Amino acid sequence: MAVERPSLRLVPEPESGPPAPRPALGAVEVLPGLVRAALVSRAGELLHRTETAFDAAGPRSCVDEALRAAAEACFRGEGRRPAGVGVAAAGLVDPATGTVLEVNDVPALHGYPVAAVLSALVAAPVHVEHRARLQVLGDRWFGAGRGRRTFASVATGEVLGVGLLYDGAVLAPDGGRSGAHMTVAASGERCTCGARGCWKTMATTRWLRRRAQEAGLTGVTSLADLADRDDATARTVVEEYADNLALGLVNVQQLFAPGLFVLHGEAREGGEPFRARIEERLRRDTAWSTAEPPRALLGDVGPDDVALLGGAGLVLTHA
Repeated sequence: MAVERPSLRLVPEPESGPPAPRPALGAVEVLPGLVRAALVSRAGELLHRTETAFDAAGPRSCVDEALRAAAEACFRGEGRRPAGVGVAAAGLVDPATGTVLEVNDVPALHGYPVAAVLSALVAAPVHVEHRARLQVLGDRWFGAGRGRRTFASVATGEVLGVGLLYDGAVLAPDGGRSGAHMTVAASGERCTCGARGCWKTMATTRWLRRRAQEAGLTGVTSLADLADRDDATARTVVEEYADNLALGLVNVQQLFAPGLFVLHGEAREGGEPFRARIEERLRRDTAWSTAEPPRALLGDVGPDDVALLGGAGLVLTHA
């Protein structure tokens, strides 16, 4: 018998009056090669945070040790035990069992029981969701999505994905992903998932580094290395990157018309010109629509914080 997927509902607005003392919220983000953790107040303040690297190509024990180190740093000590922990995980997840099913770049995370491992370490309930879906919850409660019932939150950089809040509910279909593997170029390059032409292959930092090298630009490790260069070649590469990001977002706008796209991660390094280029492409390619004209907005929550805040929000949804 199939287990019903937990509903990612929004919690009610806080009641007026002085709040009763309540435990803080735990948040953990599991990425290829990195575990981040934070203890978060119910007002969205990150009280304690840490991050621990691990070998993405190593055995499962590497992940175990990174989670243990992060949990000890954030959740042990007087007053630090959280009411629960929300895990933002890359790849394909099963929220009902608290398992990471698959992360293409981290073999040790295939079938990894992250909820069971963390709950044993923290002695508190642990809930798991896809990182992009929790990112949109972080924006909804603590960031640029406050007050909106429909919008999209976009992770850019080494990790790519889109989370959608639609009419007050987070879209979280069973088995769904974040859009990184939507096909945007049928004859494109081979992706780590085995398919060709995934959005991920042309709209992440990995693509940017390779494209910069092909263009003869040296010393490029991220968008920040190109954004301020007064050089025509650098500007061309940056514009290509923005267009590639917009390509996937246009598909999202055509399907769901979120109207607002909050850009996190590397996109913030591109500044206003990069944001404007993405918005211009979004509006041009959906000009026929009667929906709200799309806007691109650089997130006002730190790039390393928004998924952690979403993890804290996930605890609230299960309270």
